[in-house]
Amino acid sequence: MSIIFSLSELGWRPFFRQQLTFEEWESSQPARIIAVHRSNLDVAIDGQTIVIPVIPSMPSLAVGDWILIENNGFQRLLERQSLFSRKAAGSKVSEQLIAANLDTAFIVCSMNQDFNLNRIERYLALVAEAEVEPVIVLTKQDLCPDAEHFIDQVRSIDSTLQILGVNSLDSESLSILHPWCSPGRTVALIGSSGVGKSTLVNGLLGQSQQVTGNIREDDSKGRHTTTGRSLHLTSAGALLLDTPGMREVQLAHCESGVEATFAEITELSEQCQFHDCQHQSEPGCAVKAAILTGKIDQRRLDSYRKLLREQAMNSASLAEKRSQNKAYTRHIKSVAKSSKRLKQNWE
Repeated sequence: MSIIFSLSELGWRPFFRQQLTFEEWESSQPARIIAVHRSNLDVAIDGQTIVIPVIPSMPSLAVGDWILIENNGFQRLLERQSLFSRKAAGSKVSEQLIAANLDTAFIVCSMNQDFNLNRIERYLALVAEAEVEPVIVLTKQDLCPDAEHFIDQVRSIDSTLQILGVNSLDSESLSILHPWCSPGRTVALIGSSGVGKSTLVNGLLGQSQQVTGNIREDDSKGRHTTTGRSLHLTSAGALLLDTPGMREVQLAHCESGVEATFAEITELSEQCQFHDCQHQSEPGCAVKAAILTGKIDQRRLDSYRKLLREQAMNSASLAEKRSQNKAYTRHIKSVAKSSKRLKQNWE
């Protein structure tokens, strides 16, 4: 049965309304994409949800996008307030859109053997690049004898971060997340496989809308259960976006996000003797001096370097791929024009 949404529940706001012309208001309807499938889109409009086919002329679309439709057909994509994307996993050179028009990102990590600060920093860079508010949600508090130990580790990254420990099976424990789940707001849950995102979604929804899996006893990792991205309306009025567990989050076009995530290193870099200091063996390096005095941890610098190198390499690969695609498109058009001229000459 289709879920009935109002535009306000879907997160419709002046930013999107101002993009429509008077004629578009008269002839078309704004709709929000709530699920993306291979051949169709589930979209919600004022009062109902419908399915529209994916057609070749459509731009790349993500869950959370606002589009205009007319007679249940796609018209155009509205400008996004925010966009999460990454380099596609594996060797494929392409950009994968994760979600659009988010207000908050719950970066979910479990308090067990799978806890990883470097991974959290990777997600923080992704969130910072999208200019979305991050909240670190540490799950499985009921199975952790010392939750403060994990919270303190995350706090060492940035003392201003919102860091919350929860038991996803306890509604009272989850009430701490309610301030970010008010009506009309969109919240994405991102994290690796098995950290408890689907259980967290179920807890916030108050129902078993997402299938969940048990924890493997050998390594404390949960079984990955979510296989697609979709929006879910909570009883409080917020829209929750659960994403498949991402074992490999390759950053691309994310330099600003990395710089913001490692702000203390970025700021100290300005004090280095050399403008292009690599913070290795150069004289007058303010960052290395801070490491020697214990002001910055060596792990942070290593993580910063790795993410900067990765995003630069992936960004270059994607740029080269786009250039090749454009060249190929020009070639195809040129061949088509030549064929057309030859045909006309023969006629």
